Amino acid sequence: MSSFELKLAGYHDAPRIAGLSRQHVESGLYPSWTRERVEWHLRHSESLVLTARYRGELVGFAIMQFGQDAAHLNLLAVDPRHRRRAIGRSLLAWLEETAMVAGTFVVRLELRAGNSSAQAFYEAIGYRETARVSGYYQGVEDAIQMVRDLRLATGSRREPRL
Repeated sequence: MSSFELKLAGYHDAPRIAGLSRQHVESGLYPSWTRERVEWHLRHSESLVLTARYRGELVGFAIMQFGQDAAHLNLLAVDPRHRRRAIGRSLLAWLEETAMVAGTFVVRLELRAGNSSAQAFYEAIGYRETARVSGYYQGVEDAIQMVRDLRLATGSRREPRL
């Protein structure tokens, strides 16, 4: 298994992040995660945009917004050529640890109801379904809302590293 590196995103990453979202998250929808929207999260003090790089190439990313009571995972994607290498798990673990350091212990997210592999991924990590929202994705597809209480997670806690 080849190693990858987690790094905070820079503005130069915004077009690639938007492209990965368009291809692998928003396929069949009008793209809402544009370069400008990603850049907004890069500027926003309560958001983190984290990337995974393999040999310098951006192969995955996650965007999380932190609130007082909960964090919201806005987006997570890994290029299909690099899946099943623990990249998604690593991105999410880093952001969850960051949330805990900040004193936020609940993470919420939505995913496309038709994306059973994503649902299985989140369930395997400890997320549970809380609701289904009809037509959430531009009236085209339903969403599954999921949540994880990080206080219930097992394992050691350490500060996230870049």
